[in-house]
Amino acid sequence: MMKKLIISLSLLFGIVFTSNSQVLISILLGDKLNSDGLEFGLEGGFNWSTISAMSGKQSLNGFNLGFYFDIKVKNQFSLYTGVLVKGKLGVDNLKSNDLEFLNSPLYQEDGTYSQVLNYFMVPALIKYNFPSRIYMELGPQVGLMHNAWIEYNGESDDREARIKDYNKEDINRIDFGAVGGFGYKLKKTNGMTFGVKYYYGFTDVYKNRSGSNNESIFLKFNVPIGAGKAKESSENKSN
Repeated sequence: MMKKLIISLSLLFGIVFTSNSQVLISILLGDKLNSDGLEFGLEGGFNWSTISAMSGKQSLNGFNLGFYFDIKVKNQFSLYTGVLVKGKLGVDNLKSNDLEFLNSPLYQEDGTYSQVLNYFMVPALIKYNFPSRIYMELGPQVGLMHNAWIEYNGESDDREARIKDYNKEDINRIDFGAVGGFGYKLKKTNGMTFGVKYYYGFTDVYKNRSGSNNESIFLKFNVPIGAGKAKESSENKSN
């Protein structure tokens, strides 16, 4: 069962991420994708993440960017999906026992160590839109890890050091979990939205440490692309 799931997810990511040129074309032609039942746009924002089972508990801050599809299903319900093409999770301020577990090189100068994980993230959320323009969303999310490293940042009187020691071979490629959140739409139609969501991963981050789950709080901003132009074109055709 698990093997079939991994194969299916791999095929899904293969279809999505081997078409970067198509994504760029879609962004340029956003007005062609927007209609009464579909909203397309960019999602950007910041997040604060940690990894459970690690002694270091300081949040790692990250910037996220991707695109989304908000598909109207019925009444106030819609399906929210897309891809965060740039998504970073991890944990900051690793402790000595964390570094020992990770077999991380230790440097002579004082500094901080972080675990950085880069994912492609694909949510599939059921979204409920209240008449007040507040919305709530809940559902699963799958992440595909494409790079990971332990980052050392040190500083002395005469220099600064930033060193990456890659450890992606120790990380599970697929991260699966759940997302819940809420937000507000600034305008009734074709408007920017902002929201907050929380992600908890059900799978282990590290291959050799059970209970090492991703946790993250996201602050996000959604900007529809070409929605106003698409509506204007639709109204012109009806006239």
